[in-house]
Amino acid sequence: MKYFLTACLLALPLTAVGAAGGAPVAADGFSRFAPEIAAFARQNAVTSHQSPADDTLFVGSSSIRLWNVSSSFPELDAVNRGFGGATTPDVLHYYPQVIAGCQPETVIVYVGENDIAAGRNPDMVAADVLTLLGKIRTDFPHARIAYLSMKHSPLREDLWGRMAAVNAMVKARATKDASFDFLDVSQALLTVNGLPDRQFYTMDGLHMNALGYARWTAIVDAYLDAPHRPVAKDLASS
Repeated sequence: MKYFLTACLLALPLTAVGAAGGAPVAADGFSRFAPEIAAFARQNAVTSHQSPADDTLFVGSSSIRLWNVSSSFPELDAVNRGFGGATTPDVLHYYPQVIAGCQPETVIVYVGENDIAAGRNPDMVAADVLTLLGKIRTDFPHARIAYLSMKHSPLREDLWGRMAAVNAMVKARATKDASFDFLDVSQALLTVNGLPDRQFYTMDGLHMNALGYARWTAIVDAYLDAPHRPVAKDLASS
């Protein structure tokens, strides 16, 4: 039985969910996500047990939300906390509801792509991504944390240069302080010519299909099976 969801519920701030289990109170600009955040709390309420340690927490935008992590990783107690269209500031805003209080052994993060699509510059996006990773590291000092690189998709071909810049900055920090790991999940979705391979995407050219997710699952599986490197220092303090 999966106990992760109840652990999350027990850790939620009282202000996050109404007394009758309604939608969380959200500031202007974030309220569009209220139904999805409320759904997290309803999922939590389904179970009535808790465990001292849980397996893998997936956090981020729609590329996480659409990933059927339970079937992709049947051996794990995998919990999906992605919400569609989320930017890094959105995830930071709802951080207490989607992460705090849980005790995952591994956290997988995919976020930042929507930030670039919204017109934010790479330096700002990288700074926000590192802030999020730093908060996760602070709260879960012994967990493995992996940031999945932004993908090179057909729809956002014109934005790839800026996404690649963010990937490079985040990868450089991962290499420098070993506080989290950087997983390149974009290369696996390219043709031999280095262009986005449409066979891995749905008709919208942005979201992956089953073939694309199979590529990501293989990469994350290999990461989870590899030895856990020691954390060099706290990202938040660097």
